[in-house]
Amino acid sequence: MDMQALLSLVADGEFHSGKDLGDVLGVSRTAVWKHAQKLESLGLHLESVKGKGYRLPGGLELLSREKILAGVDASAKSLLSELDVLSTIDSTNQHAMQRIESQSSHGYVCLAEYQTAGRGRRGRTWVSPFGSNIYLSAVAEFEGGAAALEGLSLAVGVALVRALKSCGVEGVQLKWPNDLLWQGRKLAGILLEMSGDVAGPCQVVVGVGLNVTMPERSAEDIDQPWVDVASIVPDYSRNQLVAAMLTELLPLLDSFQQTGFAAYKDEWEAMHAYQNCDVLIQTIKMHEQGEAIGVTGVGALRVLVDGVEKQFSGGEVSLRSVPS
Repeated sequence: MDMQALLSLVADGEFHSGKDLGDVLGVSRTAVWKHAQKLESLGLHLESVKGKGYRLPGGLELLSREKILAGVDASAKSLLSELDVLSTIDSTNQHAMQRIESQSSHGYVCLAEYQTAGRGRRGRTWVSPFGSNIYLSAVAEFEGGAAALEGLSLAVGVALVRALKSCGVEGVQLKWPNDLLWQGRKLAGILLEMSGDVAGPCQVVVGVGLNVTMPERSAEDIDQPWVDVASIVPDYSRNQLVAAMLTELLPLLDSFQQTGFAAYKDEWEAMHAYQNCDVLIQTIKMHEQGEAIGVTGVGALRVLVDGVEKQFSGGEVSLRSVPS
């Protein structure tokens, strides 16, 4: 018996006796108890009450491949080559990167309930509690190497805002180059990783982490203001959110080679959290302060510094707002 099988039975939030669980799973009540203890390692507390059995307080919406596929738009679904829904993994991006080393994977998407080594931008850890948020990676193939990818992370941000809006999550803004914010707090992050020829055929893994129902105990490890979908809208479904994300993301990845970021530039600027605001630009070697005035057609940030426009690209550049 694996923990996923037990979770699927207690995900409804109702009490289930140890005997009933053991009968369904084909194990002893002692084995059920042992697996219930193991759930604690995933941050899940399975309540046990004598005479009633076990329950997962509040229940849990597990990711369902079938429900996700049922919610994806038909035209987007035609661009999906394979969808993997995994339980526990080191990192969805790492899993996708390992896959593209051995085979062509355009249109491949993987999700995980739990990441043991989730990664964010600039080497940061992405806090990834079990069954709470969305950890998704998608693969796309491009010709032209790194040059063909300019502005891709910003365009992905636009697609994600569209998806969230279709699910009733309004007011989401974009922070250059990889974050989604709501009222100044981080809601989601994007991580792009490339494999292949930097000047020719390459494959890109687009990783997305979206906070949906972040447990407070997990949030203690987050070093910046954050927010989750549950704090913004009362009714939500992780499976519905994933379906909406794929409906927007897959067509973007399929057409970006032809359209480039220019097709998303105006929409991105309209969602820019720091548009016409004072910002601080930092790298290892320099600090600049100025007014953010938008982005270029390839996604570079435009900043007025002492009346002179300067442009900054991604990589190790950090952007912060300057309090007024």
